Amino acid sequence: GVARGSETQPQFIHLTYKPKDGDIKKKVGIVGKGLLFDTGGYNIKTAGMILMKFDCGGAAAVLGAARAIGDIQPPGVEAHFCVAACENMINAKAMVPSDILTASNGKTIEVLNTDAEGRLTMADALVFADKECGCESIIELSTLTGAVMISLGKKMCGVWTDDDDLAKDLEDVSKVTGDKSWRMPLAKEYAEQLKSKIADMTNLGDRLGGAITAALFLTEFVDKKKPFAHIDIAGPAWDDNTGATGFGAKLVTEWVRRQGE
Repeated sequence: GVARGSETQPQFIHLTYKPKDGDIKKKVGIVGKGLLFDTGGYNIKTAGMILMKFDCGGAAAVLGAARAIGDIQPPGVEAHFCVAACENMINAKAMVPSDILTASNGKTIEVLNTDAEGRLTMADALVFADKECGCESIIELSTLTGAVMISLGKKMCGVWTDDDDLAKDLEDVSKVTGDKSWRMPLAKEYAEQLKSKIADMTNLGDRLGGAITAALFLTEFVDKKKPFAHIDIAGPAWDDNTGATGFGAKLVTEWVRRQGE
């Protein structure tokens, strides 16, 4: 749905790392948001569009980590790196507010705002990592919301997860790599904001708590029994003075490396 307005065909990228000796202790999935340019769609951005080439910061971190893992070749872990890459553009075929999209797990989504598009692309990538790859633990990185920057500024990312062990792992890795993070609340009562009268859910909650409802949306596309973390890197992925920072690549690399220990 998101890519319909672009002349550039969407691409689904799936890279797999397996240790050479075939001894696998854990299978993990890493998903990155890959919006190569985001106009906002018909809910067009009225400010800041010139920066929207950075909306693939999550994908860049994930693919950077995939390259590093290929070089390091850590033992004991099988890693699946997934990116649903596309553009969010405007033409006569583009999705419009009120459209109903069906995700690959069968859930229907009412599009309230075409600028809340990244979560739509990652829904299918998360289902792929969960169901098709059979990953036991999944993390996802995205430049998903401006709301997270209101809370945490531009120097650290927000982490949403129900799994305390995964939260602790990511906190430890954050300290080691210098990719600063802070665990945020996954408040279930906010899920009411995602209810739809004509679909299973909407793609947008209220303005207040927007980073939380975005995280809650994504949890609908991973098995509830599996450890899953949403990491919003909208703040630290871009520096106004130097450009793209590569934030998250070290975090992902070290997290994957540790999974085989």
